[in-house]
Amino acid sequence: MTTQTLRWAALSGALAVSIGAFGAHGLKPHLSEYQMAIFEKGVQYQFVHTLALLGVALLQEHPGNQKALRWSARLFLVGICCFSGSLYLLACRDLLPFPVGWAGPVTPLGGLGFIGGWVALATLRR
Repeated sequence: MTTQTLRWAALSGALAVSIGAFGAHGLKPHLSEYQMAIFEKGVQYQFVHTLALLGVALLQEHPGNQKALRWSARLFLVGICCFSGSLYLLACRDLLPFPVGWAGPVTPLGGLGFIGGWVALATLRR
């Protein structure tokens, strides 16, 4: 298994738990139900794609398909950062001391990263 991919998956998992707990306990009193739903959607997608990234790390133990697996890992990481990260910012926009309007157009780019990661996995050969 590629240690680097495993480390990214572990870091993302730890961050997803931390961010989720922070949202549930620290932010809930400050966010509307709609904002909280956006925040939780970011956490949900981060968790799902962290597990996908862990799967990619396990698949990297086998020779062959390394290029597709590297691309899948990269695209899942881009998706986590752009999709989930932008949702966290957008949900908290009223609490932040800086504008985050730019984060709105970043969200679909993260979604494309997720889709690309799954498509890269679909290209694996036996």
